[in-house]
Amino acid sequence: MERLKRSKDRKVANSLTPKGGVRIANSFGLPAGREYSCPAATSVCTRICYAGKLEKIYKGVRENLLHNWNYLKDANLDRMVELLDESINAFEAECDKWEARKDFRIHWDGDFFNGTYTQAWATVIKRHPSVQFWVYTRVEAAAYQLKNLENLTLYFSSDTENFEAARRVAAAGIRLAGLHETFGQVKDLLLTIGERAAVCPEQRGQIPLEGACTSCRICLKGNANIAFSITKR
Repeated sequence: MERLKRSKDRKVANSLTPKGGVRIANSFGLPAGREYSCPAATSVCTRICYAGKLEKIYKGVRENLLHNWNYLKDANLDRMVELLDESINAFEAECDKWEARKDFRIHWDGDFFNGTYTQAWATVIKRHPSVQFWVYTRVEAAAYQLKNLENLTLYFSSDTENFEAARRVAAAGIRLAGLHETFGQVKDLLLTIGERAAVCPEQRGQIPLEGACTSCRICLKGNANIAFSITKR
């Protein structure tokens, strides 16, 4: 029996119903904020966090995330691996049933709250080589810990407040997901360390929201640094 709760996120959906609904829960979340799972949250991401806003608007979303948090926050490594592995096994079974691509987004909300939890994900990712995982993190130590896993595409989320960490991470060969008021400002910021970025096509209105990430695949493949805009312009 699956004890953690996966989420259905329209943007990252890997399988849609004929009416555009999300068929498979292919993402995982924890409650946002420094008091929960985001030890490296900046004031920028806290101010605009869409996931955190959903927690406040929808009681069921908040309950699911807290459910996961309560299972994992005090667990040891073996227990974390057991719980996460159970969820990915169930996810793979659903993908096989619907003949869906096995794309899984780690942390549509939340982040790697300690090294043990990060190691648990690393273990589970290695156990499921047929799944393409992708994740954005602001935790520098987690970025180094997860680097070079073959079936994980890793992005370090950066803004003006954690840009020195972004500089170090980029030097280690890890992709950046930049955030600023406009796409141009993101690009200019990344260029200061010699990095270029593609613009998220969904944010620009070039592709539909439903299944945007799994159809675009820039982030899933790690083809480029990516620029996200607070104003979507």
